[in-house]
Order: sequence, then structure tokens, then C-alpha cells
Amino acid sequence: MRTRLLPLLIVLMAGVLLALGFPLAVSLAAAQQQRVVVDRIDDTVRFAALAQFVTDSSDSDERLTTLRDQLNRYYSTYNIDVGVFFRSGKSMAHAPEGMAIPLEGEGQRAFREALSGRRSQDPPQVWPWQENGRLLVASPVVRDGDVVAVVYTDSPTGQLRSRVLTGWLLIAAGESAAMLLAVGAAFRLTGWVLRPVRVLDAATHDIATGQLNSRVAAASGPPELRRLARSFNEMADNVEEVLEQQRAFVADASHQLRNPLAALLLRIELLALELPDGNAEIASVRTEGKRLTQVLDDLLDLALAEHTSAALELIDIGELTDERVGSWRPLAEDKGVRLVGHLLPVTAWADPVALSSALDAVIDNALKFTPRGEEVSVSVSSRGELSTITVVDHGPGLTDDELSRIGDRFWRSGRHQNIKGSGLGLSISRALLSAGGATIAYAHHRPHGLQVTVSLPRTPPTPS
Repeated sequence: MRTRLLPLLIVLMAGVLLALGFPLAVSLAAAQQQRVVVDRIDDTVRFAALAQFVTDSSDSDERLTTLRDQLNRYYSTYNIDVGVFFRSGKSMAHAPEGMAIPLEGEGQRAFREALSGRRSQDPPQVWPWQENGRLLVASPVVRDGDVVAVVYTDSPTGQLRSRVLTGWLLIAAGESAAMLLAVGAAFRLTGWVLRPVRVLDAATHDIATGQLNSRVAAASGPPELRRLARSFNEMADNVEEVLEQQRAFVADASHQLRNPLAALLLRIELLALELPDGNAEIASVRTEGKRLTQVLDDLLDLALAEHTSAALELIDIGELTDERVGSWRPLAEDKGVRLVGHLLPVTAWADPVALSSALDAVIDNALKFTPRGEEVSVSVSSRGELSTITVVDHGPGLTDDELSRIGDRFWRSGRHQNIKGSGLGLSISRALLSAGGATIAYAHHRPHGLQVTVSLPRTPPTPS
């Protein structure tokens, strides 16, 4: 979400800064040029005051000599072309040599405006990239109410363009600094807004994976997200309470039913003493009674497995698996099934008791459905951040639909109803493993059979 929200904020802030920066840059350039134009106007007005008293264009006129000296000194000091021209375009005085009124363009327009009795309008804006740009300013020389001549200046714009460019660079630096501050503020803002969302997402994932005690601190972020965090905590409390009540009911019910069931089985045994040996009905009742006892025991184990927290430690799962395989090998030999292990010294983080119980359920299930003469193999390996224990049997296997339901409580394949079991063994395994962050997965084994893979983390758990 941050990768989508942050670019949007940055683009908006960049647009605002550009919207402010462009008018500021244009205004700066106009102000710098206006200052130069005002200086040129002042200069032309001063020269016009000198020129209005020149009545003779001959070199013997002292006022003309003074005017020429002033123009030459002005040109040599500022490198600005300046001249005074009669209405006909003939030069009264000018500097440097060879200066003349342009016959067309902006210079001719300025000259004509001055002849009409007013100074020329502001010249077009000169931009830093216009290397040949010039500022042309003309003012009338008025004598007795008539325009007798025009003072004309043609200024280079190198310094003006340099000052404008410097100002633009300062504006760009300021905009860049403001943009960096805006990006930093956007990071802080998105972090402030999205941090509660990330915490809420992590808490939701924890609850979804079985850590029902995970909660969200509702002390940061916008008010709406704080309110959402409080609502989430209330919902999690209610869900945990309902599940706790469900576990308590299952545990209490299975525990309370054991005594009446034991008494019922005892009475059945007493009744069996009065019947002939080998009575089929009594044998069937005994079998169903034992099956019901097994179901109650498994229900109690499942309730305890879902309620108990895992005591994780770094263990050698190869050694632990070898111990469990050794414990089940006598039963496998009795059934005529080969139980083999390919066990390497591999470490992982797990609860030894819970992992042992889960492996017992998985190996028991594999031996239960593997026919005589076939093989059940158990192997241990590691890849990346996971260590795995794989149990493969060569039984009849499951269909795709059955494979999607394996591990559900009380579910058993319709083809295996005659095999002893309650349908809770793999559910208990999953509950025991998930408490420690481990997973159990099921897949087909070709050409026939089932492959069960237990995956355990190799990295230590993150403290909550």
C-alpha cells in the first residue's frame, strides 16, 4: 500500500512546488529586467536633458562636445551603445563609432515610439538562453514642446541573464530542498497512517495461524485506525472466548463421558458372562465401545493440543525421528511392513513433545493403510529456511477430492471405514505442529500411496 500511496503524495507535492516555482521564476526574470530597463530610462532621460540644449550640430558647439564626451565615457564604462539621433535618423552624437538606428525590428519600433513624444515601451523579456538578446530603450528629446531628437540605448544582456540564471538556480535549490522535506514528510505521513495497518495485518495473520492471543496496540495512527484497532481487539477477544468455550466443552464432554462409558462397558462384560462364548452381538458391542473410548480419548487429546502453547527449542529432528521410527518398527514388523528411515542430522526449532506426538500419528496412519510386504519410508532433509520430515507409504492412496479433505476432524475415506481409527489423528498432528509454527502437507505418491511432509522452521521464532 505504501508503494501506491507514496508516489501519489510525491506527485501531488511536486505539482504544487512546480506551480509555485514557475511563476516565481518568471517574476524574478521580469523584476531583474525591469530594474535594468529603469536604469536605462534614467540614463536616456539624463542624456536627453543634455541634448535638448544642443542647437548646432557642428563640432564647434560646446554643448555637443560635452554630450559626445558623456556618451563616450558612458560607453567605455558600461559597454552600452548609446546615441542621440535627429528625427531624420541623422546622428547628433553616438558611441561607439558606426552606431545607427535599426531600420526594422524592435529598435525601429522603439525609435518611432520616442518620436511620438513618449518613451518606448518595455522591451520583450530576455531569457537566460537568449545569448544574442538585447535591451533597446529610447526616450524623446523635447525642445519647446517638440520632439527634436531621440536618445537611443542598446544594452547587452549578459549580466542580466547571469543574474536571472543565478536566481533561478537558487529557486531550483529551494524547490529541491522543499521537495526533499516534502518527501520526508510524505514518508513520515505514510508511515504514521500505514503503521497501524501493518500491525493489524500482522495480528490478523497471527490469529489466522493459531496465535489467538495476538492483539493490536491502539495508541498510534489516525483516530479511525485507532478505533478499528480497538474493534479488532474486541473481535479477537470474542473469537478467543468462543473457541476457548468450544475447547472447554469438548474437553469436559469427553472427560465426563468416559466414566459413564466405562461403567457401561463393565455392565456389558457382566452381561456377557451369562451368554454363550463367541456371541457375535456381544463382540460387536465390545468393538463399538472400544471405538467410542478411542474417540473420546482423541477428542480430549485434540482439545489439549489446541490449547497448549509450544515450548520451542533447537533440536536435532533427525535424532528425534530416528527414535520414533525405532519405537514403531516392532509394530511394523508384526504387520509385515518394512519401516525404513533415511535420517540425517538436521536441526530445526520445534517442541520435542509435540513433534514426537505428531510423528506418532503420521507413522501410525501410514502403517495402518500400508499392506503387508510394502514399505513405509521416513526421511529428513533441509532446504532454505525449512527442515522437513517426509513420510511416504505405499498404500492405496487418496483421490484428489479425498486429498483436499484429509486432516479434517472425523473425516475418513469411504474406502477405509473398516480400518480402525477415529478420524482425529491427523487433526491432532496439525494442531500440535501449528502451535510451534510448523506445517503438515499431503500429496500423492506415485505410483500409489500417500506422502506426508512436516515442515519446521530453521530460524528462531520472532518474539511477540
